[in-house]
Amino acid sequence: MPAMMQIDPNIQGGVPVIKGTRVPVARVMALKAMNYTLAEIKKEIPNLGKLTQKDLREFFEYYAQR
Repeated sequence: MPAMMQIDPNIQGGVPVIKGTRVPVARVMALKAMNYTLAEIKKEIPNLGKLTQKDLREFFEYYAQR
């Protein structure tokens, strides 16, 4: 599992979220799929300051293997 991903049944019912937030990984991936840049994603969801391009790649790789 990517380092920036967290799965906790007490946070969003166990949906994978960005670690330290309540933002679902699926929301970030959906924005990226709509061709949002990392800067645009961070503007849309301001509390993702630590998110990097590497994190986004790891999310896609994680889900591609599932």
